[in-house]
Amino acid sequence: MRFDDRRQAGALLGQRLVELAPTNPVVYALPRGGVPVGFEVARALRCPLDVMVVRKVGVPYQPELAMGAVSEGGVVVRNQEVLDIAGIPERVFAEVARRELAEVERRVAAYRGRSAPIDPTGHTAIVVDDGLATGSTALAAVEVLRQKGASAVWLAVPVAPAGPLGELESKTDRIVVLSRPSMFGAVGAWYRDFSQISDQEVRDLLAASRLA
Repeated sequence: MRFDDRRQAGALLGQRLVELAPTNPVVYALPRGGVPVGFEVARALRCPLDVMVVRKVGVPYQPELAMGAVSEGGVVVRNQEVLDIAGIPERVFAEVARRELAEVERRVAAYRGRSAPIDPTGHTAIVVDDGLATGSTALAAVEVLRQKGASAVWLAVPVAPAGPLGELESKTDRIVVLSRPSMFGAVGAWYRDFSQISDQEVRDLLAASRLA
């Protein structure tokens, strides 16, 4: 299945989620590409939309390998297994985490402005993106929402590779994917329009969702 654009993909994903009837949902979209998708999902579910700004804390000599994650409000998640295997001292982890937290706060200000984040406590938190590639950012978001007190955490995306999704399958309560192509490639290959989303578009969609 190829999607016209992120909004159309989000509308289809929203229809699927309505059928699954999550309890007390809140949609947390991963900026920037996940926000148009999340906007349509939240509209279908008639629930709030927020962004989940997460940054991986990468091993210094292998940045794509996450030794943890950070989120707004100073939330820090450690991947102790990676820390132990990589032999990363606490001072090194703390320094990388500090840099990533600064970038998180910069992006939060760019996307949400002065609006307060939505507390996931007691909600089904639905993490939404425009697709999964490695899944590392989505996994970080899932772990942060767990730590913040979500009663359940779902992951919903229009497209993801066929086959097992690793840790995501064990750390989420439900994964919803519309299309699982065997020859995956890149997320953008499954959209006719995969234009870059600007910070202003993120702000506009969040504002429109609050007014809906």
